[in-house]
Amino acid sequence: MLDPGENHELPTIPGKRYFTIGEVSELCAVKPHVLRYWEQEFPQLKPVKRRGNRRYYQRHDVVLIRQIRSLLYVEGFTISGARNKLELDNPAPLDVNRQQAIKTLINELEDVLDMLKKL
Repeated sequence: MLDPGENHELPTIPGKRYFTIGEVSELCAVKPHVLRYWEQEFPQLKPVKRRGNRRYYQRHDVVLIRQIRSLLYVEGFTISGARNKLELDNPAPLDVNRQQAIKTLINELEDVLDMLKKL
């Protein structure tokens, strides 16, 4: 694990659709419990949750986590300061409820597809 205070190169993000919390931890040099905490503190960070509440991060989540890491560990922002900076730089879309409904629907459809494949 990298020391957050040191300026190390982070690995290139592979061209995958989804990443586990362990993979994101390695890609961003942040421990899994920190990632779970950041999900509570940064409303923009919403990994997809599937069976058993397992988290699956997408590429944009990994990029956001790296941005949060940089704000906190490199630039010295507090959690609330980093949250405010992200909100100013990337304002939330007007229809967040619609986006969440679409994500939920996609997850449910993927679960149905998985059940159908098992038949």
